[in-house]
Amino acid sequence: MRHIKSAALTAAALLTLGGGAVVTAPAAQAASPFPSIGWQQRNCDFDGNGFDDVLTGAPGATISGIKGAGYVSVQYSSASGLSTTKRTVLHQNSSGVPGGAETGDGFGRAVASGDLDNDGYDDMIVGVPGEDVAGLSDAGGATVFWGSPTGLHGADSTWLQNPGELRAGANFGRAIEAARYFAPDPADPNAHMRDSIAVLEDDALLFFTAPPGAATQQLKLSDRSVRARDFAPLETGFEFRNLSHGNYNEDSWADLAISGVTTGDQRGVGSVQVLHGAPDVADLGDGGTFRGGPAIVSGDWDGTGQDDLIIGDTGVGSPPGGGISVYLGRGDLAGLEPEEVQTWTQDSPGVPGTAEAGDQWGAELSAGDTDGDGHPDLAIGAPGEDIGAVADAGAVWVMRGAPFGLTDVGAKSFDQNLADIPGAAETSDAWGGQVRLIDADKDGRFGLLAAAPGENTHDGFVWVLPASSSGLIAKGSWAYDGARLGAPVADARFGTAIDE
Repeated sequence: MRHIKSAALTAAALLTLGGGAVVTAPAAQAASPFPSIGWQQRNCDFDGNGFDDVLTGAPGATISGIKGAGYVSVQYSSASGLSTTKRTVLHQNSSGVPGGAETGDGFGRAVASGDLDNDGYDDMIVGVPGEDVAGLSDAGGATVFWGSPTGLHGADSTWLQNPGELRAGANFGRAIEAARYFAPDPADPNAHMRDSIAVLEDDALLFFTAPPGAATQQLKLSDRSVRARDFAPLETGFEFRNLSHGNYNEDSWADLAISGVTTGDQRGVGSVQVLHGAPDVADLGDGGTFRGGPAIVSGDWDGTGQDDLIIGDTGVGSPPGGGISVYLGRGDLAGLEPEEVQTWTQDSPGVPGTAEAGDQWGAELSAGDTDGDGHPDLAIGAPGEDIGAVADAGAVWVMRGAPFGLTDVGAKSFDQNLADIPGAAETSDAWGGQVRLIDADKDGRFGLLAAAPGENTHDGFVWVLPASSSGLIAKGSWAYDGARLGAPVADARFGTAIDE
């Protein structure tokens, strides 16, 4: 079998590529603070220089001889794009990081970012769902790393766990999302502006924020939590999977979409619940329940200024091979329309390919404007797609945004067997297992990061596809793995998580 090598490959217009030791970002001037409300407010600028950085998890990595301990990498952007030399690699054996590397911790299985102290430097939250706490296996936890002019460091990191109900197998930190869901002080909503953290366990949603008067790094559990059983259909259980935030109802607060799947006798059916933000965490409102999942992403596809929600349906009862559904905002405080305005599969007119069982078309989603026309486009990962006779090699589709949602005009698909994409399709690569659209150099066009966590027998690689006036193109694409970042490689599952 042909394997991707760690050597430097041709650089693309989207990112710059270099070598060298692990370093942190150069000093930068903090950007103006801006709490995260809608999808347009990307909250992943850790050094405050005004450019989006990339946060990647490798939860299978061996650290100091300990398998499955995991790490995260942060790559810092500038006007030249994103460099593999300006980066930070962090794990639980890094100086100052709480805890220590242990077998199966899965540090980096989930990642998120937001400005938790409103200082203009975004902060990183890393899920550690396999962490054993107080002798309880897989109780889980998370670590917050605070942004600064020189990026992220371990020395001032903060540990989070469920302080009220530690449980074995809870997997605290399996998914994380940060945004301005509520005010730290409901009596004065415009004071102490900052993002809060939403954290999933298998069966619970918890919120953390820094209360007024407390040190910003003293994050506290809020009084409001949500149980999965509250979302479960009658006679079934429910397990949480993913989070996405957006401003679905045009107010001053971020709304939260929570996806999951049923358990019990009717296992695997996807469903999504939306919570509307409010000044008081106790008043988070019911924004509706929607079919499909568990993949979800927010964006303003119809150009109203109000966010919409796209759900990837790959669960039990989904269309053969998977599908996606578009739910638009109503343009008022009511939030999302209760019924989808568009549904797509690989069998839809104009969409390349053919729907086949196990494709998982829609298992991963990301929003961004790849052609600079002002409408967000949609990247769709199908990690189970067969390429010819190669099973589960994986592929990625991009559908263009339009004033009414998505259009089949200009729809494209990409895989490792295209001549301009490095490597070759191999069994179980799961190319497209994670996708992220990113405008690293702020030129108004979003390129694609497509991860294959299964590449090279689960070492993992990330591919970079550049953007152009016609959208994403394969020419000039290149790939990198943990070795380019000075990080462990073997069985790392690099690219399992990439912050949206």
